[in-house]
Amino acid sequence: MLCASASLLTGCAMGGTEGRTTHLSATQCIDITALRQNAPITHARNMSELAALEQAGYQPALFFDPYYPEDLQEAQRRVDYWYQTECPQARGG
Repeated sequence: MLCASASLLTGCAMGGTEGRTTHLSATQCIDITALRQNAPITHARNMSELAALEQAGYQPALFFDPYYPEDLQEAQRRVDYWYQTECPQARGG
């Protein structure tokens, strides 16, 4: 596995995901999968995705964010990485 970004791949130095806690809950994995498959949008799914983005460092409550949209995009990349590495449905399992 190629370690492309230290901020995204904190587990690379440890050799993978063994012994590491996950970032996304099972519910978040299900909700993000549903959103990616264009399932009907629900408040619960949106809140689940928002919680994942906030966990990844995005702070939507800021009145003025000089780093928007870069900070949102960085959080989306983190969540996407977590989704690909932590959610079984993303790996076809």
